[in-house]
Amino acid sequence: MALDDDIAILSQAPLFNLLERDALRLVAFASETRSLRESDVLFRKGDRSDGGYVVSRGAIALDANEDGSPAAFVAGPGSLIGQAALFTRISRPATAKAQEASTVIRVTPSLMRRVLEEFPDAAAAMQDAMAAELDRLSQGLERVRQKLIAIDGEEIPAKPSDDE
Repeated sequence: MALDDDIAILSQAPLFNLLERDALRLVAFASETRSLRESDVLFRKGDRSDGGYVVSRGAIALDANEDGSPAAFVAGPGSLIGQAALFTRISRPATAKAQEASTVIRVTPSLMRRVLEEFPDAAAAMQDAMAAELDRLSQGLERVRQKLIAIDGEEIPAKPSDDE
């Protein structure tokens, strides 16, 4: 029954919700489950990543400032922590700490690579979803740039292209 529970949680998480059931089964079977007590640190800001995490139970606070202020984001069940870390080793941009007893599912880059190789339709769906997310981010940044131009009342030079 635990495998089916993990599949259900994974199917709620961003990117994983694009996987077919057999791919989710592979992830659930080959991933690692980790239990945390309240205030246990999952990882610290600056640590080298070891994969992404899907919260299956509890709440994980993500704190990029580490200044004692409340965490900027709290990940609950079905949340994905470390999307980029699913695909490559990165430096963690925040500290992740359990706010209560929690359980996470760790998915390593090597496991993701295997899933994407064995399920090419899922790989294409993930690529499309990430490209759309990047496009939304770029559009949002452009809107901010335009607002800054309007506030300053002067033109901010465009970034030169690689051809110049």
